Amino acid sequence: MAGTAGTPGTPRVLRAMNDRAALDLLLEHGPLSRTRIGKLTGLSKPTASQLLARLEAAGLVLATGTTEGRPGPNAQLYEVNPRAAYAAGLDVTPERVLAAVADITGRTVGTYELPTPGRRPSQPVVRQVTDALDGAVKAAGLTRADVHRLVIGTPGAFDPNTGRLRYASHLPGWHSPALLDELAAALPMPVEYENDVNLAAVAEQRLGAARGHEDFVLLWNEGGLGAALVLGGRLHRGWTGGAGEVGFLPVPGAPLVRQVTKANSGGYQELAGSQAVPRLARELGVPDIPSGPYAEVAAALVERAAALDDDPHRRLLETYATRLATGLASLVSVLDPELVVLSGASLTAGGDTLRTLVQDELEELAAARPRLVVGDVREHPVLRGALESALAATRDEVFDTSR
Repeated sequence: MAGTAGTPGTPRVLRAMNDRAALDLLLEHGPLSRTRIGKLTGLSKPTASQLLARLEAAGLVLATGTTEGRPGPNAQLYEVNPRAAYAAGLDVTPERVLAAVADITGRTVGTYELPTPGRRPSQPVVRQVTDALDGAVKAAGLTRADVHRLVIGTPGAFDPNTGRLRYASHLPGWHSPALLDELAAALPMPVEYENDVNLAAVAEQRLGAARGHEDFVLLWNEGGLGAALVLGGRLHRGWTGGAGEVGFLPVPGAPLVRQVTKANSGGYQELAGSQAVPRLARELGVPDIPSGPYAEVAAALVERAAALDDDPHRRLLETYATRLATGLASLVSVLDPELVVLSGASLTAGGDTLRTLVQDELEELAAARPRLVVGDVREHPVLRGALESALAATRDEVFDTSR
């Protein structure tokens, strides 16, 4: 019915739109004066004053300090109230669960790492999740009830049709059909689940190399080889959540892998995954290959190869670039993205030297010519993406003043 709350064009909805615009500006620019908010939003001074009074009464903004060093009287500054809400993210791998809590402004206020070594979980997954979350919440000086929303990033993806985790047989304990219901019962806040590589793409889109880009592919190479597909500004997840599981992609130069879900691998993973780098280095006679987990060894070898110019290291980097470009050629031929972001330690370690080699090879192998860049979000990109995803949904709810 016309005139009811929530009807487009009503004064309440228009006020809510102005409120959200002002809050987004405060998040982007930091503390602003009433005059500055009015100029940025196009609102008159009286309307901007009413807006700030309304947001301050709702607990969404705080008066903080005054302008200095300008002619005339100092003006009152306003900022988003960081305690208006909190969101949390988890980055889950077979080796550990990394948790963080951020306030509504995006500032991380608490982190916690829960080791989970071994092929069999030492404690149930629900306990792992709650312990990791509680550790981060405690570090932030909060309680679990203070968290408005939680986003959990895992390898693979939860099938929206069955609720079961697919494409991640190496993640022990996470494959029970009742797991999502058990987690929902144990946690007081809404919980969302997302593929880890998709979350790295969210981090790059919001904070890093893909800002301002509506169509891009993020290629990830660390513990596993995967991709995130962003089309029209939105993540493309596919029918079962498996879009981007390019490690299973059959590619030239690698044996054809059958029953890939049982093998938890495919041609592209075998050709260019992190585990292939140490093996390739030994074949090429690279000296002093370090020991340790293969993802760490691969990153160290790629970093060294990018810094040195001797024959075995040069051949290692060139061969690795060709292998990466072989799989990328299939992706870009189908998707024709504007941009490809190289992320994960085994790719970012090569820096611009590896990027240039892959770009040159890709231009030989594919008709499409996307621009390749190295990811900017280097510190825990999956966790940062989980926080950004949780914060976006939290702000949509908390900043909605039309209700």
